[in-house]
Amino acid sequence: MRYEEFTIEGRNAVIEAFRSGKPIDKIFIQDGVQDGPVQTIKREAKKHNTMVKFVTKERLDQLSETGKHQGVIAYAAAYEYAEVDDILEVARQKGEAPFVFLLDNIEDPHNLGAIIRTANLAGAHGVIIPKNRAVGLTATVARTSAGALNYTPVARVTNMAKTIEELKKEGMWFVCADMGGTVMYDLNLTGSIGLVIGNEGEGVGRLVKEKCDFIASIPMKGDIDSLNASVAAGVLAYEIVRQRG
Repeated sequence: MRYEEFTIEGRNAVIEAFRSGKPIDKIFIQDGVQDGPVQTIKREAKKHNTMVKFVTKERLDQLSETGKHQGVIAYAAAYEYAEVDDILEVARQKGEAPFVFLLDNIEDPHNLGAIIRTANLAGAHGVIIPKNRAVGLTATVARTSAGALNYTPVARVTNMAKTIEELKKEGMWFVCADMGGTVMYDLNLTGSIGLVIGNEGEGVGRLVKEKCDFIASIPMKGDIDSLNASVAAGVLAYEIVRQRG
């Protein structure tokens, strides 16, 4: 599969992409450009909750593959998003207790791709990511996931804390990764479970953490105080796999 298609350059191309309903993750607009088409793009971005970044012409020139960006470059989602119900349906069809990854504002596409790959290998039924302040399914994510995106559904939600509340009604419970938690080996991580992984710098946000039933820490012997988000996801996911097995 070619990934270059997911960078959309030029004003009309971007407006067209919005109108065709293509999910767009992020738009770069040249600083100071205010004309009609650009105003239209800003309006569409607002309507669709798309992140807009204003950058210099030099930055756009660097990002551009065609050299004809006209002050606008959009990143479209490389894959269609699933619904949260689709993820639960996967578990039902397999006759398994749901196992879902929830990612609170992961910003690095390499981390997101690696976590989706881990979710797939650990037998999770899907991944839930937030719509705002986080990376979506870009070409880099697709590449880093090494094909896992074809098999592991990813849903996007507006409010992660509210989604956790709704899933609790379905009988799921939630564990989040945090340095200050209980050592993961001392927790019962079986049954219908959501694994919550936080942002690379700040960890899991307060509102989301308050909704979690357990806070799990990973025992560490070294002198570095935190693991990369995708490594932490892998370590915790495999403790869940071991206990579920």
